[in-house]
Amino acid sequence: MSRFADHFAEMPLVAILRGITPDEIEAVAEVLLQAGFRLIEVPLNSPEPFDSIHRLSRFVGTRATVGAGTVLTPTEAERVGSVAGELVVSPNCNPAVIRHSIALGLVPLPGIRTATEAFQAVEAGAQILKFFPCSLSTAGEIGALNSVLPANISILAVGGIDAANVAQFKASGAAGLGIGSALYKPGKPLDQLRLDAQAIVAAWQTT
Repeated sequence: MSRFADHFAEMPLVAILRGITPDEIEAVAEVLLQAGFRLIEVPLNSPEPFDSIHRLSRFVGTRATVGAGTVLTPTEAERVGSVAGELVVSPNCNPAVIRHSIALGLVPLPGIRTATEAFQAVEAGAQILKFFPCSLSTAGEIGALNSVLPANISILAVGGIDAANVAQFKASGAAGLGIGSALYKPGKPLDQLRLDAQAIVAAWQTT
């Protein structure tokens, strides 16, 4: 948790690389690192995700914390750890996945939308909660959850986030953001990825 905590404190933005392939993971990761990203997720519904995570972990070393998204079962969490991933990001709140990830020394980021799910995740041991899916119309709910959650619990807003609305989600009380299609899509040129990554990081830093 300590390396993740350091990276989250430095830049609490998670790059979600849905659809990425093993052959392009290193070049994409280098662009993201240069832009300032320190947290990288490869969703498990991408092609050969565990190969990508393994290559990614070896490539970034201690420069970033990496792992998987769309993790639904404890067995998938085990596979993430077996390829040197550390993040276990889920779209839902499954206490079994949370507890198993923690037992393996991994960092769970469970998906929540309600106070009930949030407190289930906290009881299972999660410290970062992924508010998903979010939109500008639901941004106010993040502040409401913050008002009742323990002070050591942080909310990561995920869904529909781009450089234009980063400030609004940060103002809503999100401690960090997950950025998917506004940052990366399969086939996106690296030069455009660099510009978008820099814009998102700048938006976070200047608000």
